[in-house]
Amino acid sequence: MGFWDIIYYYGYFIAIILMVVSLIISANCKRSFNKYAKVMASNGLTGADAAQRILSAYGVHDVTIQHISGDLTDNYNPKDKTLNLSDSVFASSSIAAIGVAAHECGHAIQHNVGFVPNKIRSALVPGANIGSRFGPLLAIVGVILMGYLDYSNNAEAGRSGIGYTIFFIGIVAFSLAVLFYLVTLPVELDASRRALKILKNDGLLTGSEMAGARSVLSAAAMTYVAAAASAIMTLLRLISMAHRRD
Repeated sequence: MGFWDIIYYYGYFIAIILMVVSLIISANCKRSFNKYAKVMASNGLTGADAAQRILSAYGVHDVTIQHISGDLTDNYNPKDKTLNLSDSVFASSSIAAIGVAAHECGHAIQHNVGFVPNKIRSALVPGANIGSRFGPLLAIVGVILMGYLDYSNNAEAGRSGIGYTIFFIGIVAFSLAVLFYLVTLPVELDASRRALKILKNDGLLTGSEMAGARSVLSAAAMTYVAAAASAIMTLLRLISMAHRRD
């Protein structure tokens, strides 16, 4: 049994396993955040205060810090240069809040210094959004058409005609989404690395508090690893369907 046969026959089981692992990782991320959201930092700074101090210290003066609703909805928007902190981060003085705020500042600093992977990810956003939404659907429609044409004794058309074309477009589109997930990994890991370095070097958190911030950011990073693994598995399953038709 070859590689594509394994993916074709056992891909669903692997996908289910990855889904369960992703749920566990997501739950662990929330558990870690909730744990350290109850532990207040000794400096008394809120997430917004810490973010402002970090941005000012590292020469980022054109970013606006905003309060947004929700929990763990924090993000940095490079288009309008806003650093958006959620309900559980903006006004909270917890270790978790300061850690997350510092992580988002890491993204703002990446943008400010022209971090290359961050540029690539930003360029991939439009294609990745389209690819993640329509790519799998197009690929499946293409495989169905190839199978129908095979069944209609027009196998050559099935493999090289409209069915194959639609399948190929779907695969290329979804590949952009997979590439986005892969590029996101170094971007997120670098933002966390910058955040932890800043928190330590600038004395925003003490030694014991740093362990909590590291735990929160490490748990969050694993969610991106799980998302990338799931996207890769989906792409392989789609390709295996067409390979099986051949």
